[in-house]
Amino acid sequence: MKNRCKNIYITTPIYYVNDIAHIGHAYTTIIADMLTRYSKIVGYDTFFLTGTDEHGLKIAQSAQQKNKTAQEYSDIVSAKFKQLWDDFDISYDKFIRTTDKEHKIGAQKAFMVMFKNGDIYKGNYEGNYCVGCETFFTNSQLIDGEGCPDCERPTNIVKEESYFFRLSKYQDKLLELYENNPEFILPKAKAKEIINFVKSGLNDLSISRTSFSWGVALPSEMNESQHVMYVWLDALMNYLTAIGYGNDEKNIKYWPANTHIVGKDILKFHSIFWPAFLMSLDMPLPKHICAHGWWTKDGEKMSKSKGNVVNPQDIANKYGLDELRYFLLREVPFGQDGDFSKRALVNRINSDLANDLGNLLNRVQGMSGKYFNYKLDSKNVIKYHEQEIKIAHDIIANLENYIFSMQINRYLEDIWTIITLANKSIAQYEPWDLMKNGDTTKAMAVVALVANLVAKIALLIDCVMPHKTKQISKSLGIKIDAKTYESIITDKLLIDKFHISKIEQLFPKIDETFDIQSKIEKNIPAIKTTNTMQEQNLVSVDDFFNSIIRVGQIVFVDDIKKSDKLYRLLIDIGENKPRQIVAGIKTYYKKEELLDTQVCLVSNLKPVKLMGILSEGMILASKDESGLSLIRPEKQKKPGTKIS
Repeated sequence: MKNRCKNIYITTPIYYVNDIAHIGHAYTTIIADMLTRYSKIVGYDTFFLTGTDEHGLKIAQSAQQKNKTAQEYSDIVSAKFKQLWDDFDISYDKFIRTTDKEHKIGAQKAFMVMFKNGDIYKGNYEGNYCVGCETFFTNSQLIDGEGCPDCERPTNIVKEESYFFRLSKYQDKLLELYENNPEFILPKAKAKEIINFVKSGLNDLSISRTSFSWGVALPSEMNESQHVMYVWLDALMNYLTAIGYGNDEKNIKYWPANTHIVGKDILKFHSIFWPAFLMSLDMPLPKHICAHGWWTKDGEKMSKSKGNVVNPQDIANKYGLDELRYFLLREVPFGQDGDFSKRALVNRINSDLANDLGNLLNRVQGMSGKYFNYKLDSKNVIKYHEQEIKIAHDIIANLENYIFSMQINRYLEDIWTIITLANKSIAQYEPWDLMKNGDTTKAMAVVALVANLVAKIALLIDCVMPHKTKQISKSLGIKIDAKTYESIITDKLLIDKFHISKIEQLFPKIDETFDIQSKIEKNIPAIKTTNTMQEQNLVSVDDFFNSIIRVGQIVFVDDIKKSDKLYRLLIDIGENKPRQIVAGIKTYYKKEELLDTQVCLVSNLKPVKLMGILSEGMILASKDESGLSLIRPEKQKKPGTKIS
C-alpha cells in the first residue's frame, strides 16, 4: 500500500464481569470494530484489543452469591462476553483477561518500575469506598454524607494499610498534557470537566488492598503477600500487557495506543490515572481518550428493575446485525447520550437502508439487466459525468478526518450524500428516456456512473456493515479489500467493466406498525373510522418515506423581478453547492428575517421552473387565518440532516 506504514492500536475498556453484556457494551465494541475495519482496509497495520476485567471485591461478592469461586464465576461471565463478540463477528486481535498469567506478570513489572522511580510509597488509608465503582471518595464528594457520587449506592468506611501512587506529583504535567494536546480527550467538550477536576487538586491514590484477596498480588520483591493491587491499576495496565509489556514484547510496536474507546463514566480513570501511570513508567501517552455517552430506552434509564435493559443479541437476531451496527453509529453523535427505541431503529432501516441504499442497488441491477444484459462499461463515465465523480471524490477526501476525530455520524452522513447524488443522477439523466431515444452510449454512462458510486460506497461502509457489503460486492462483481480500496478510493479510479449479478433484496422493509397500533389500543378507547378520515387521501408509511426532508440553512435571499410574492433562496443542505429554491413567502418574511435561519426542505422533488427560475425543492410551511409560518427544527441542526 502507498504511504500506509502507520501503526494503529485501538482498544475498548475491558468489561467488568459482574453482569452480562448490554447494548452499551455492544455500542463501545462496535465503535472500536468499525475503527479497526476502517484502519485495516485503508492499509494501516492495526491491532484491536478487547477483553474482561475480573478482579476486585465486587467480583468476589458476586461469585459468592452464585456459590462459585471468583475464578469460576469470572470464567463463566468472561466466556459470555467473548461468545457475544464472536457472534457479532468483532474483529479483535486479542481478547485479554486480567486473570491471564501474562497480564499479572506485566502488571507486577509496572508496579516495580513505578516503585523504583519513587512514585509508590506505603501508608495507611481511611476513606469512603464504593464497592460497585471500586473507588474511594472524599466526604465532600458524597451524596447526603454517604452516597457514591457516581452510582448513588451507599459507601463504606474502609481503613487499611495501603501502598499509594504519587498522583499529586503529576498534577501540573497532566494540565500541561491537556493544554498542549487539545484532542487528547474527545469529544473536546468532555475535557473541561477533567481539567477542572485536576485543577481542584489531586490526592495521592491508594493502589493496594488488604481487605480482600481476589486480585493481582504485589511483586514478590515487595514481600507483601497480604496486599493485592487496586483493581484500576491492574485493569488499566491491560493496554500494555496485551501487547507484551513484561513478557514477549513483539507487539509493543503498536504502543502508544491511537484510540482508547471508553464510556463517559470511566473517563476520569483513563484521562487522569492512566496518563499519570504512563508518565511514571516513562512510556509514551495514548493519542486519544474517546468517551461516548450512555443509551436510554424509550427515554428512560435502563435498569433490571424496570425490565428495560436492551439485549444486543436479541436485537441483532430480530433486525439484523449490520442494521443494528448502522443504527448505533449513525443515530447519535459520538459523546452524546442516545435513546434506543425499536421505532427509531425500524425508521433507520426502512428509510436510510431500504429506501436509499438498498433501492439504489436494485436500480443498478434492474437497469443493467434490462438494457445491457448485466454488463456495464465505464469508458464514457468521465466524458459525460465528470462533475458527479468530482463531487463524490471531494466528499471522500474529507472522510478520514471524521474517523479519527470520532465524528462517525458525520462520516456516515457524508457517505449518504454520495448515495443521494447517485439516486439524483438517475432521476436527472433518465436512462430509460435515453434508451427510448436510442442514445445507448449516454444511458450506459449513467448506469455505469451509478455502479461506480455504489462500489465506492460499499468500500466506505464496509467498516460499518461488513456483511451487507459482501452482498453488494457479489452483485457488482468486485472485491472488498485493501487493494480495491487503494484503486478506487485512494487513487480515484473507476472500475472498467462490471458484470452485475442479481441478489436478494439487500434490506427488506420492516412493517411494525402493528406494534404501535397495539399500544394505542391498550390506552385509547376504540374509535370508529369516520367518513371524514376516509376522505383524507390517506397514504402508506412507504409513500411518506419516499419524500426526503432535510434541514437547510438559508445562505442567500433575493427578490424576483416582477413578483410580489416570490423570493429566490439559496439553501445549504450539506451538498457540494446550495440548492436554489423559489418560495412564495415574500409577503410574510423580510429578507433579514430569513438569512442564516434554518428551514425544512423536501429535497427529492423533480426540479421545476417558476418565473423562469429553476427551483430544486420545496420548503415546508403551515398557513391558517393568522398567516404563514415556516416549519423549522426546534434546535440548530447540521445542514442536510435528514428528517424522519
